Amino acid sequence: MVTEQYWFIFLNAALINNFVLSSFLGICPFLGVSGKVETATRMGAAVAFVMFIASLAAYGIHNLLILIDAQFLQLISYIVVIASTVQLVEMIIKKFSPALFKALGIFLPLITTNCAILGLALFQTNRSYDFFQSISFALGAGLGFTIALVIMAGIREELQLSQVPNVVKGAALTLMVAGILSMAFMGFAGLGGN
Repeated sequence: MVTEQYWFIFLNAALINNFVLSSFLGICPFLGVSGKVETATRMGAAVAFVMFIASLAAYGIHNLLILIDAQFLQLISYIVVIASTVQLVEMIIKKFSPALFKALGIFLPLITTNCAILGLALFQTNRSYDFFQSISFALGAGLGFTIALVIMAGIREELQLSQVPNVVKGAALTLMVAGILSMAFMGFAGLGGN
């Protein structure tokens, strides 16, 4: 049984082992939706919500599958729950914020295939987190994902106002900034202790 404290699980998921910048999960929305801070913030909130629901569902599904001795259905069950949750989020955003729905474009349905969400479900199961540890892990991972998106969007907005050599404009500069951010987040690795 894992005896990690909730705050440590939260901090670990948000900063130390940030899904995007340390584990390199969820790179597609990280690079695709991080053009504007407002869009990145809302996308981060949508992904965090889906992570939270997926974490709760993964905890319940895992316990149910153990009970009926059908652990082989774990992966497909997680995928079905994630896809269903994303469809719910997509319908809600389309209904209440058509502008955001249009701004997110193809990246909103791509949350379904966001490997960070599936990774969250699999990591918490493999680490044998209890219910509250799973919630702490999901909230930390969602916050960490949002932080990474917003930082990248802020930098990209500032770079649009800067004079950048033509040779590194566009995707090349975005990838270089992402690499530097990743190295910066590696500095949090010492927070974990032994």
